[in-house]
Amino acid sequence: MYRFLRKILFLFAPERIHDLVIGILKMPFVSKIFLLIYRYEHPALHREVIGLSFQSPVGLAAGFDKNADLLSQWSDLGFGFIEVGTVTPKSQPGNPKPRIFRLVEDEALINRMGFNNEGAEVVRDHLRKRNGKLLIAGNIGKNKITPNEKAVSDYEACFETLYDFVDFFVVNVSSPNTPNLRQLQEKEPLKKLLQRLRQLNQQKPAEKPVLLKIAPDLSDSQLDDIIEIVMELGIDGVVATNTTIRRDNLCANPQQLDSIGEGGLSGKPLNKRSTEIIRYLHQKSGGSFPIIGVGGIHSVEDAMEKFRAGASLIELYT
Repeated sequence: MYRFLRKILFLFAPERIHDLVIGILKMPFVSKIFLLIYRYEHPALHREVIGLSFQSPVGLAAGFDKNADLLSQWSDLGFGFIEVGTVTPKSQPGNPKPRIFRLVEDEALINRMGFNNEGAEVVRDHLRKRNGKLLIAGNIGKNKITPNEKAVSDYEACFETLYDFVDFFVVNVSSPNTPNLRQLQEKEPLKKLLQRLRQLNQQKPAEKPVLLKIAPDLSDSQLDDIIEIVMELGIDGVVATNTTIRRDNLCANPQQLDSIGEGGLSGKPLNKRSTEIIRYLHQKSGGSFPIIGVGGIHSVEDAMEKFRAGASLIELYT
């Protein structure tokens, strides 16, 4: 059925279809239909990870439900958890449209959304209405206009605003679509940021798990730094990976890619690299911390490959 619908959906711009799907999922009767068709529970799916009990190891990656507009609907579709966001302290429109592009032959997307969201306070108000077993992560970032030397304050603000309303946090320093954001993945600025969040967390009545989301474009030496920082600071885990800026081995012709321009590539072309990073982190760390695997999962075998590489949980999007 999806293959038939996809032909129709692909006649329209990706972001328009995204907004349409969000609107459809908000309809109560649609949610009930999905609950009957897609919701599946079994003890074999349960996972105890980062001190939390997941009903399913399959989650929805950040970027789809940026503003926590849908909550119980994701559980009805069978997800065990979701990441809302990326959330920034203040609302921002993101980059100019069009900003999502399909590479149909590659089963991939290029996006340069730019952290478009309604801001931490609006997301917090939406999260007040949550119910059910679905676990929710707050994926947090900085506003575009905030210089890197003041980025820590943006992450602090998001952490404080969302703390009472999410189950865990994902620190996003790896999107390619906010200028200079990936510079925060370098050892010293990253350590400073995570140390501050760790301090804030320890001041709370009960600490929330904090994970770090990394890019697939890091070198082995940079991954070694990530492992060192995560283990030294007691960060609860890593989300591997975000989208890539590379354009290797694509079916799309160079002219098409040039016309699209900058943005993060997701989908099938990311599958191999994200799995390589999961395996590297898992092996080099001796399995010392959990990894959420995301990138190019299009089948059960893709998912199992991530688990075999060392992922404790996985996320879907493209």
